[in-house]
Amino acid sequence: MIRLVAVALSMLTMILVLAPLQLVSIAFGWRLQQVIPHIFHTVLCAVIGIRIHEVGERSKTAPLLILSNHASWLDILVIGAKTPVVFVAKSEIAKWPLFGWLAKMQRTIFVERERRQTTGTTAREIGDRMVSGDAVVLFAEGTSSDGIRVLPFRSALVGSVHHALGESTHHDKVMVQPMSLAYVGFGGLPVGRALHERIAWYGDVDLVPHLVGILTSGAIDVTVTWGEAVAYDMSADRKQIARHAENAVRQMTTAALRAGPPKKAAQPVAEPVAEPATAIA
Repeated sequence: MIRLVAVALSMLTMILVLAPLQLVSIAFGWRLQQVIPHIFHTVLCAVIGIRIHEVGERSKTAPLLILSNHASWLDILVIGAKTPVVFVAKSEIAKWPLFGWLAKMQRTIFVERERRQTTGTTAREIGDRMVSGDAVVLFAEGTSSDGIRVLPFRSALVGSVHHALGESTHHDKVMVQPMSLAYVGFGGLPVGRALHERIAWYGDVDLVPHLVGILTSGAIDVTVTWGEAVAYDMSADRKQIARHAENAVRQMTTAALRAGPPKKAAQPVAEPVAEPATAIA
């Protein structure tokens, strides 16, 4: 319960300090609106005890679309702590108490997955955000999984690549980068299937009990692996883009789960210092 209280107090303090500044930044279009959520997630990960091991690095070339697997609400904190991004989320989240408001403060793009006729509008919004300088994260499975399997990537919103190029007069290509999230350690133990059930949030698992269970447990180790970013032009097929990213994410996730938590470097053992000889008169 001490951990739970510490996280709650930290979150409340950051909201009181950062929320007014974020509102002003959004109103005036300041670049600070990208940095503030990054600070928020970084501090929150530290308080919760999420230890992030990063393999590779995010592409610095814009416009950038990041295609990732999705296992838990923790994914938002982990990715947000590593780099300033904008997320794409289902529209229901916008109505959630507190979390919906936080998502809006982070400038999340909401998609109505049940209304396919709105897909084009959402893809255009994603494209506009990329052209304006935001790196956009799309959980391409369309839902969360158990963290062990990578579900097939949906290609509908990958069409935002074409919208970005259609709206831009300065870019003839969009970078698409696959990214893998693998939860490899929990409470100091390697994550097996049983422990994955405690970390992954999917199916009919209730959010609040799962959230409390995470916040009252030990440290969590997660490996974030960046794949090779590929430049696509208007001729690219969205289904091929999704398939290529899906294969890359599946391979990276499997490799990270097999490797397990990062090994701590052995501390050098200090050799005993010999006592100076004492002359005997």
